[in-house]
Amino acid sequence: MSVLFVSGIDTEIGKTYATGMLAKALTQQGVNVITQKLVQTGVSINPDNGTMNIADDIVTHRELMGVELQPCDLNFTTCPYRYEKPASPHLSAALANDVVNPEVITHATRALQVDYDVVLLEGAGGLLVPITEQLLTLDYIATQGYPVILVTSGRLGSINHTLLSLEAIKSRGLTVHSVIYNHIHDVDFNVNTDIEIATSTMEFLQNYLDQHYPKTQWLTLAKQMNDASNDIDLSLPKDFI
Repeated sequence: MSVLFVSGIDTEIGKTYATGMLAKALTQQGVNVITQKLVQTGVSINPDNGTMNIADDIVTHRELMGVELQPCDLNFTTCPYRYEKPASPHLSAALANDVVNPEVITHATRALQVDYDVVLLEGAGGLLVPITEQLLTLDYIATQGYPVILVTSGRLGSINHTLLSLEAIKSRGLTVHSVIYNHIHDVDFNVNTDIEIATSTMEFLQNYLDQHYPKTQWLTLAKQMNDASNDIDLSLPKDFI
């Protein structure tokens, strides 16, 4: 298992932080890991040469991992497709007079596999976001057979979105490798998360996985209550990979 696909139940659910923290935790276990971004939209243009900058999420991954940008970042192997418009990849590409070629993404992933034991491939938005007019994200992942890591949270509506996502993954014959419950919103008082709803959501999802996906691992991405820093904690079992 050298490629894991990281997706979320919705946008702004924390999958970029989850991907970066997964990479950090695996590195601490001695795993040679790299992150990749399927497609990045909302990327700024370098004013000096007019070219697209490195994907923002890749930069965030490296910051969370505590490492410098890698050669494969600088030559855009970790994210070949980057667009200025912050929208669905198929629209952002069209506005740039481009079309995403999934073979380019596959080639980039395989190139990374040569140098790394594990590639964490982060998606863009949710599972059914269109990459092109004809290709949904999850359909592309199904062609590759990558196990899926799903990021969820305790926001109102998360149960519905999580179960729909699990059904979509299952319908493509893919494995739900793990579910990461993102606690960050629960302790961020700038976000209107109801703690009773968040607690109930977590308990319901854990029970649901135990009953219907017993081989799926449950992880938590947490910031300590009353912690004024931005420190995030993610503990992995030794047999995560």
